[in-house]
Amino acid sequence: MPPERDYYDVLGISRDASQDEIKKAYRKLAFKHHPDKNPGDDEAREKFKQVTKAFEVLSDEEKRKQYDQFGAAGPAAGGAYGFNQGGYDMNDAMQAFMRAFEGESIFESLFGMGGGMGGARAGRARGPQRGSDIRIRLKLTLPEIAEGVQKKIKVARLVPCSTCSGTGAKPGTSPRTCAECGGTGQVRTQQSMGPFGTFQSVSPCPRCGGSGEVIEERCGACAGRGVVKASEVVEVKVPPGVATGNYIPVRGAGNAGPRGGPAGDLIVVIDEVPHELFDRVDDDILVDVPVSVDVIALGGQVDVPTLDGRARLKVPPGTPSGKTFRMRGKGIPHVRGRGAGDELVRVVVWVPRKPGGEEKKLLKRLGELSKGRIPGPMKPDRKH
Repeated sequence: MPPERDYYDVLGISRDASQDEIKKAYRKLAFKHHPDKNPGDDEAREKFKQVTKAFEVLSDEEKRKQYDQFGAAGPAAGGAYGFNQGGYDMNDAMQAFMRAFEGESIFESLFGMGGGMGGARAGRARGPQRGSDIRIRLKLTLPEIAEGVQKKIKVARLVPCSTCSGTGAKPGTSPRTCAECGGTGQVRTQQSMGPFGTFQSVSPCPRCGGSGEVIEERCGACAGRGVVKASEVVEVKVPPGVATGNYIPVRGAGNAGPRGGPAGDLIVVIDEVPHELFDRVDDDILVDVPVSVDVIALGGQVDVPTLDGRARLKVPPGTPSGKTFRMRGKGIPHVRGRGAGDELVRVVVWVPRKPGGEEKKLLKRLGELSKGRIPGPMKPDRKH
């Protein structure tokens, strides 16, 4: 199934949003896409489920903490690492919706009767707008993932304009309060619903764009935006055990907000580089090690590569080719706790492609000695 959208994107909120902001964002989207307001609209039903699932995770502090650390691979929503699993149906969404607004008149909220909600929001100032997040992919090798690593990353981002100190106004001047919205950044419209009351809606002010301020003389260095492009180096600490798709938020390292707004976050998405020897399955690593016929038949020790060097593996006499041995704790550290996965070593018999004269003699002699001892066809042994 396709990966889920980022839950913050689903709700249209910043990664440092407060619980109050999370619930407000959910309220707006849940009421917009609620099945009772969109009968027969499958797309609206799906969006209702998406926003409700996102709200359930982000409104729970522990689940949100796990999601922020592990992203779609975290444990809070169930599954292998967690969030990116199915099984969330409309019944789950409706129950969560009712829990979120328990004690409220859902009918009145859904259909705007009486205008209470719009009026409560209309006079609230927006304040400086937060800057946008920046997403980058960080390629890591398997040894780096196993050890954990600190990386310095060069990031192109928006920073406050030094000429106007981020205000967007020409030096020596200041922005003034928007006369149309009174500095709230929002305007309210009303529509009569006849006997059902008045429907009220709130939208960003068209004059100031929602900032609450108007700049009469713009700064020439930033054209009134309050931000300029810059290149900066950011240090990112990556814990051991991450995997492709996990992400690490670096708070405040995203784009600066316009006209003095706070900066967004830098979202570092992990991209694991395939290893030349090892395959990774969850936190285990797998490798094939060729061994000679005498080791397979008589037993012995073989040299095995590991993520941190080499190790010796004991091969018992009579080991079949394709047998897999498990080396405990030699895999990838568990990102959510102590310990590590294992290294799975499959031994396979090595056969010379162009045997020399002496090898030919020995192989022929071995064949002669083996006549009558080799069993006939048999059912595959799937334990190996």
